[in-house]
Amino acid sequence: MLQGINLACVRGDRELFKNINFSLEAGGLMQVHGPNGSGKTSLLRMLCGLSNPAAGEIRWCDKAIHSLDGDYFAVMTYIGHLSGTKDDLTVMENLRISSALAGSEISADQAKEALEYIGLSGREALPVKVLSQGQRRRVALARLLVCKTSVWILDEPLVALDVAAVKLIQGLLEQHLLQGGMVVMTTHQEIDIAAASITQLQLA
Repeated sequence: MLQGINLACVRGDRELFKNINFSLEAGGLMQVHGPNGSGKTSLLRMLCGLSNPAAGEIRWCDKAIHSLDGDYFAVMTYIGHLSGTKDDLTVMENLRISSALAGSEISADQAKEALEYIGLSGREALPVKVLSQGQRRRVALARLLVCKTSVWILDEPLVALDVAAVKLIQGLLEQHLLQGGMVVMTTHQEIDIAAASITQLQLA
């Protein structure tokens, strides 16, 4: 179970949100909504342990995530709203290196299979700098096909994707949830995802 308890976020002299509470169990989806500047990305970064809340606590299996060292990060995958790819590396190198850095080394065959599924077949050896924004996004999202984590935290995963890619990611998320995974995501695009439970979290 992933929990947020009385979370607050302050940027400079401005309070973005406070008293945010939620509980997410296996198979659960939480969609975070709010206008630009409301703290959506800040909240996701807190859930990843990349920043600390101004108040409150984030818990995994009833323990504060900052007390779990690598145990929490071993079950969590974060993909930010930027692709996070390296321009001079090839598509395959990006996927294999990002997976290794996340603690999940994959073979060239595994990478090729994931890239084919995500719609990048034939582009494995291209440097990422020659790809479109949508293709770069697919490279980043290909990590979801090879990671073995249960908690996926995704900031605007559908940005720059075409209709076919959105449907593909929808199916991938639904399969993950069906297998007992959890998803926390922000998105400005409409997407209908089947899940055991759905939480809509609105930030002012």
